[in-house]
Amino acid sequence: MVNKSDSARVAKSKDADLMEDMEAVNLAADWADISQGLRKDLGHQLHSQWIKPIQVGGLEKETGTLDLFLPTEFSANWVNDRFHDRLQLAWKIMRSEVRKVRISVHPGRRQLPELRLDDGRRPANDADASAIAVAAGTIGEAGFTSSVGLDPQLTFAAFVTGETNVLACNAAQRMAATEQPQFSPLYLKAATGQGKTHLLHAIGHAFLQAHPRARIFYCSAERFMVEFVQALKNNQMIEFKARLRSFDLLLVDDIQFIIGKASAQEELLYTIDALLAEGKRLVFAADRAPQALDGVEPRLLSRLSMGLVADIQPADIELRRKILESKLTRFAPLNVPDDVIDFLARTITRNVRELVGGLNKLIAYAQLTGQEVSLNLAEEQLTDILSANRRRITIDEIQRTVCQFYRIDRSEMSSKRRARAVVRPRQVAMYLAKVLTPRSYPEIGRKFGGRDHSTVIHAVRLIEDLRQRDADMDGDVRSLLRQLES
Repeated sequence: MVNKSDSARVAKSKDADLMEDMEAVNLAADWADISQGLRKDLGHQLHSQWIKPIQVGGLEKETGTLDLFLPTEFSANWVNDRFHDRLQLAWKIMRSEVRKVRISVHPGRRQLPELRLDDGRRPANDADASAIAVAAGTIGEAGFTSSVGLDPQLTFAAFVTGETNVLACNAAQRMAATEQPQFSPLYLKAATGQGKTHLLHAIGHAFLQAHPRARIFYCSAERFMVEFVQALKNNQMIEFKARLRSFDLLLVDDIQFIIGKASAQEELLYTIDALLAEGKRLVFAADRAPQALDGVEPRLLSRLSMGLVADIQPADIELRRKILESKLTRFAPLNVPDDVIDFLARTITRNVRELVGGLNKLIAYAQLTGQEVSLNLAEEQLTDILSANRRRITIDEIQRTVCQFYRIDRSEMSSKRRARAVVRPRQVAMYLAKVLTPRSYPEIGRKFGGRDHSTVIHAVRLIEDLRQRDADMDGDVRSLLRQLES
């Protein structure tokens, strides 16, 4: 017969097991939210390789210590070195009772991950696993992160060069080479979307390939600021400085955002001096020249300018064509007509990022709807991008271009002559004025010898109709549009 005390112990044990199970479920749910946030911050590749394998252990109520487990000593050490503070902060925000995160190997799961050496062997130890990671461009042999934040697609091989960016590209390659560069720091100056960030990533990848043991730090100026402020608040400035100055290559993007932050500027200045004194390499990128950085301390300004300032100019039409053609290799055997490439290259001129985005959007739409890529499809589906890139064209410019195209005198745009050789070019010019300028029908009429707005409306509708029925007229208009929009 079971006595009451035994029954009570059994019931209490079941309640404890139930509470433990519920706690495990809640921790797993919290980890799913944290992991999703880290995936957005780190990117799919890093998250899948290092964060996804983490298993949540138990939470020690007395100490507030939460255990996180990984399958190997190698991965546990790597994650602990790089992501411990971030994981701990995330858990503290998620659960107030978590005061400390402990990262270790999962009990009973110290086997090596399924990695292979070049000769097909499984790695025999963590040193072999480290060699594989180095070859893959994930870590340095010292066990320190070497490419966190580097996009694997942004390499020198994927960077298309032309007259406007060849100096910056050559300087970037020299900075990543085995031999010591003649200049440091390298300062890349370019407007948004012209390739400076691509070159920063490419330098990181190439430097890691040439220097497998290297320690690389890539960040934006904003991230530098965040880490600086966190170190300041947590009284960890000594650790922050030591860590920052231990790198062999420092890559800082969007340096213009450090403007006005006196304490951060001072720390960056000392870091530059320390790294340069040890022969380390530094690369900065910004949307303006060092001299145009308002609010920057003169000493820091001199350091940023003392190496090489490489300017990346907006891509010219030939470079834009080369970029589009290089991107098309990813979509083979999809056919994109030459006139579409020419149209995109001539029309989307603000920056390379918009140019590639326009091509991707057009091809995606064609593939999803089963339509062929054509000039008409490009004009229909890229109206937002095209309108943003279209420069302001004047009616005077339209009239001048049309007269040159049809070889008539400029005065014919305002004359009363009704000869077909004069009337048709005048109507084409009215049509282009309506398409390419924001002017109203009455305003356009006044620029064509004071004609009534109904005359302009008739011309616009007539040319629209002729473009549908007459291939020669459509070809003339397309040629004029290319000239005016180039």
